[in-house]
Amino acid sequence: MDPAGGCPHAANARLLAQGAVTAVVLPGEVEGMAVLGHDALKEFLSHPDVAKNAQHFAALQAGEIADGWPLRTFATVQGMTTADGADHRRLRSLMSKAFTARRVEELRPRIAALTASLLDDLASAATGDGVADLRTHFALPLPMGVICELLGVEAGHHDRLHHLSNQIVATDIGPAEAMAANREMVEVLSAVAAARAESPGDDLTSALIAAREENGDRLGPHELIGTLMLTIIAGHETTLNLITNAVRALCTHRDQLALVRSGGATWADVVEETLRWDSPVSYFPFRYPTRDLTIGGTVIPKGTPVLAGYSAAGRDAKAHGPGADRFDITRSGQARHLSLGHGAHYCMGAPLARLEATTALEQLFARFPDLDLAVPEPELPRHASFVGNSVRKLPVRLRG
Repeated sequence: MDPAGGCPHAANARLLAQGAVTAVVLPGEVEGMAVLGHDALKEFLSHPDVAKNAQHFAALQAGEIADGWPLRTFATVQGMTTADGADHRRLRSLMSKAFTARRVEELRPRIAALTASLLDDLASAATGDGVADLRTHFALPLPMGVICELLGVEAGHHDRLHHLSNQIVATDIGPAEAMAANREMVEVLSAVAAARAESPGDDLTSALIAAREENGDRLGPHELIGTLMLTIIAGHETTLNLITNAVRALCTHRDQLALVRSGGATWADVVEETLRWDSPVSYFPFRYPTRDLTIGGTVIPKGTPVLAGYSAAGRDAKAHGPGADRFDITRSGQARHLSLGHGAHYCMGAPLARLEATTALEQLFARFPDLDLAVPEPELPRHASFVGNSVRKLPVRLRG
C-alpha cells in the first residue's frame, strides 16, 4: 500500500481485475490482505469467524509491531471498532441512544441553521475573484461542529482535534509523529471528559460518563477516551470527505447537477451515488480471521490484518454493472454500496452523515448555483493516506 495515498481508483481497477482479495504490504513491511470485491467484502464484513479485537492480530501479539507504527491506533484503541461480541454490544448500546432516527431528526433544524451560517462564512472567505476553499470553510466545520456539539466538546478544541485526527489517519508519517499525535489526542479528550465529569450537560460525553448497563457494567476510562476519539474521527472525517467528494463529482458532471436541480433526482440520490462511486474511506483497518478463511476463492490466514476495500468494492463491475466507474445518480437495480459498512459494525452515524450531506449540498447549490471548481480536478491535492479518500483542499469559484 502506498503510504502517500492518492487517488485509489486506477490501482483498485488493476487489483480487481486479478481477483476479489489480494495480499498487500502495509507500512513497515507488515504483511496483510485487502478485500476488494463487493460480494467478497459483504461476506467478509459479516462473517462469524472474523474479529475486530487486536488479540487476534498475530504479528502484534508476537511483538512484531512497533509502538510508532502509523496504523497501530486502528488496532489498539479501545472502543466499538475494536470490540467483538458482548463487549461490542455493550459499547454500542451506550452510544446508540444518541444516533436513533428520532434524535437525528431532532438535529435537522440545528444542522440547517449551521449550514446557512457556514455558507455566509464561505462567501466572506472568498477572494476578489470569488474563490474560496470549500473544504476548509464549509465541508469541515459542518460535521465537526455537529459531532462536537453532540459530545459537548468546546469550539476551542475543534481545529486541534481535526489536525490530530488527520495525523492519526495518515499513513505516511513517522513513528515519533504518530505517537505524539496519539498522546496529544488522549490529553485533549481527557480534558474534555474531566470538564464534563465536573460539570455534566445534555451531551453524549456526560451521558457516557454516567451510563450504566442493567448488569452494572460501565464505560471504563480507556474505553471512554477511545470511544470519544473514534466518534470524533469517524463523526467528522468521513462526512467531510463525503461532502467534498460530492461537490467534486457534481462540478465535473454538470449533467448530473442539472438533473437534481430540475427535480429529476434528489440530493439523497447524489449522496448515495457519491458513497458508492467515491467512498469517503478507501481502505479501512482492521479485521482478523480467527481461523484460515477462504473468501472470494482466496485463503486469508488466521491472524492476518485485513483492510476493507470500500472504494474498490464501490466500483466493482460484477456488482454494479459495466458502468460501475460512471457517476450516475439515477442508478438503480444494482447492488447497494457497502461504504458505510455491513453487519454488526455497520456505521451507527450513517443517518446523521446522510442528513448533514444532503442539507449541505442542497443549501450550497441553492446559494451558489454557478459554483464550480477553481482548478482542474486532477490538480487537487490528495489525502496523504490510503485510509481516507478525498482531497486536502477544494478551491471553488462561487460565482460564474
